[in-house]
Amino acid sequence: MENATPEITGFHAHIYYDAQLRHAAASLRKELADRFEVVMGRWRDKPVGPHPEWSYQVAFAPALFGEIVPWLALNRRGLTILVHPDTGDDLTDHSDNAMWLGASLDLDLDQFAATDDAAAE
Repeated sequence: MENATPEITGFHAHIYYDAQLRHAAASLRKELADRFEVVMGRWRDKPVGPHPEWSYQVAFAPALFGEIVPWLALNRRGLTILVHPDTGDDLTDHSDNAMWLGASLDLDLDQFAATDDAAAE
């Protein structure tokens, strides 16, 4: 019988901010980098890809999920955070498999449909 559960190779946390919350996002970023073994993505001071607000990404290993996500839930400094697995299926990872800390945002999931259509051609 084939295993229908995809492999989770990592997790991403997308930290959303704006000009007024950039200081809080910077403080959170520093504490994450000091406290956990993570890979920090670039600051994106504009919406990029499916993300409707400014953000940066934090990548981490599946083994750290139980430490990082609860810590983020309690220390998010009023920021909105999207956490999702990395299974190689970007659309599903950012929609069905997504978890929100704080308010949820409407992602532009059409970004992934265009990528899937191009790959199918």
